[in-house]
Amino acid sequence: MDPSPVVAASEVVPDQAKPTLVRGLGLLDSVLLLVSGVIGSSIFLTAKDIAGPLPQPLLFFGVWVFGALISLCACFAFAELGSMFPDSGGQYVYLREAYGDLVAFLYGWMLFAVANGGTIAALSVASAAYVGQVLPAFSQERIVFAVAGIAVTRAHVLGLALIAILTVVNVLGLRWGALLQNVSTWTKFAAMSAFVVLGFAIGKGHWTNFQPHSVSLTMGVGPAQLISALGVGLIAVFWAYDGWVYITWVSGEVKNPRRNVPLAMVVGLLVVAVIYIAMNLTYVYALPLNEIAKHETIAHAAAAALFSPQAAVWLSLMIAISCFSAAATCTLSGARVYLAMAQDGVFFKRMAVIHPKWRTPAFSLIGQGIWACVLTVSGRYDQLYTYVIFGMVLSYELTVIGMFWLRWKRPDIPRPYRCTGYPWLPAIYVIAGAAWILNTIWTRPLETFVGIGIVLIAVPGYLYWKRGQRRIA
Repeated sequence: MDPSPVVAASEVVPDQAKPTLVRGLGLLDSVLLLVSGVIGSSIFLTAKDIAGPLPQPLLFFGVWVFGALISLCACFAFAELGSMFPDSGGQYVYLREAYGDLVAFLYGWMLFAVANGGTIAALSVASAAYVGQVLPAFSQERIVFAVAGIAVTRAHVLGLALIAILTVVNVLGLRWGALLQNVSTWTKFAAMSAFVVLGFAIGKGHWTNFQPHSVSLTMGVGPAQLISALGVGLIAVFWAYDGWVYITWVSGEVKNPRRNVPLAMVVGLLVVAVIYIAMNLTYVYALPLNEIAKHETIAHAAAAALFSPQAAVWLSLMIAISCFSAAATCTLSGARVYLAMAQDGVFFKRMAVIHPKWRTPAFSLIGQGIWACVLTVSGRYDQLYTYVIFGMVLSYELTVIGMFWLRWKRPDIPRPYRCTGYPWLPAIYVIAGAAWILNTIWTRPLETFVGIGIVLIAVPGYLYWKRGQRRIA
């Protein structure tokens, strides 16, 4: 069967016209893309960071629910913007329409240079490293070569191969990229479902782990300390929920985007919340919270406690698939942002080209893949990403504020979906985001200002591309 999507007659491109992207993603594809992009490795790692400051079951699960609700407040605002601007590039387009080219360019640069490129590198290497837990031939302990103090292991080599595979598959057509993403996502769902169902059905867990400690929830803890502990827990939770914005980046290839993009965002985030709570219920069934706080790789520890140490090894395959699936989503969606930037004349001109046969942003995908490989070999992707987390949250904050601004600035634009709970729910996100940003500036000033520097270093490039636009005009 021909894997390429069926193109409607209205989408047929005349020989002399430029090729366009194909709207080949349905609602289910869009929901799976969002869920796959959010659920990577964080759900298997973050429980420790939450159980430490919040050692009571009510608080532990409450922060996961609260994080989902706060993220949903932002989703409602993004959904309105998605219904207004159903174009590839998503959040880049929203920032451009609200604040102009420079702010949008800096956001896109941050994605390319660190956030998305680093995420693809990190997820690919993580997937390879977990494969190495089952197949020692790909172990991180096996060094292939070392240059300038940077050791390249077999896990890195396998990670590079995975990036190459993801790039080639997505270049060859949207349906191929969506098929790879969907298959890996359903496989991930099946593995996580088996872990949860078998954990409660035959696992050696204890329901007493869900009981609150004998001491009061707040005994000896003042309101300030409790709020601080909730703030620390929310950092990990927000990181775990990050990625729901990916669906906006591929809006230009979603069928009926004014309906399906907002719907996919809301439905997808709710699905993620259910999966996260189910996984954490299983962790707590396996181990008490004071034990969870001791384990960096909680999924392995929970599997060993529920089943056997041997089960923990095979759990590595589930994590490897989850990381690969998330990397597939990053690869497919991120290239559409650089395509939009290049079409606006503020990025590498070649990345604006859509392949005439495959109808994909082939050169944008290839450029993204090459840079992700560079970051993989450098080994600095995790460190760089910690610097731009501040910038990513700031970009979400600015986008939600931009929704308010565009209500006043562009009231004439059709809004098939209008933000649920406007103005109160998006205002809650703005307040929560502002508090997080100020807290980060106060507690992590070095990371904050280095991150700002990484973003601002691209300003000369913006001025160069804008000057080139004026020459052409």
